[in-house]
Amino acid sequence: MSQDGAFIHVPDPEFPGWHTWQLNEGSRFNSQGLGRMIVRREGGRAARLRLVDVGAKHSNVLDAVHGGVTLALIDVGMFAAMYTVIGEDAVGAVTLELTNQFIGAGRVGEPLDVIAEIMKETRRLVFVRGTVEQGDHLVASFMGTLRKPSAPR
Repeated sequence: MSQDGAFIHVPDPEFPGWHTWQLNEGSRFNSQGLGRMIVRREGGRAARLRLVDVGAKHSNVLDAVHGGVTLALIDVGMFAAMYTVIGEDAVGAVTLELTNQFIGAGRVGEPLDVIAEIMKETRRLVFVRGTVEQGDHLVASFMGTLRKPSAPR
């Protein structure tokens, strides 16, 4: 796996079977707004991205995971799946569309998982669907479309 470029994606020593999913530059949103994430492939066409430490900074006034955190994690999870499942570099790719349904409140203090399945890949696009879960608790479901990176000019 890779530790060059924008992402650090290497085996995680604390979580066997998982890889790190972090930016080399720790001042960006993924690191500051979300925090430590790990990823692993699940089956043939899916990946699971886990936000490891869900804490007070991720909460709303109801002491549940803020919806914006859930949406941001879904977005990151789609890119992690694109990289993990099909090997497409996430740098330079963009989200074209994301549809989400909130189903249950995320709980602070428990890891939050995005399970993202690659439905179809074309020359320029990746179609993804999935869920956000905490154990057996369903937090959200989603569908999205990513545009692959453009060729360098």
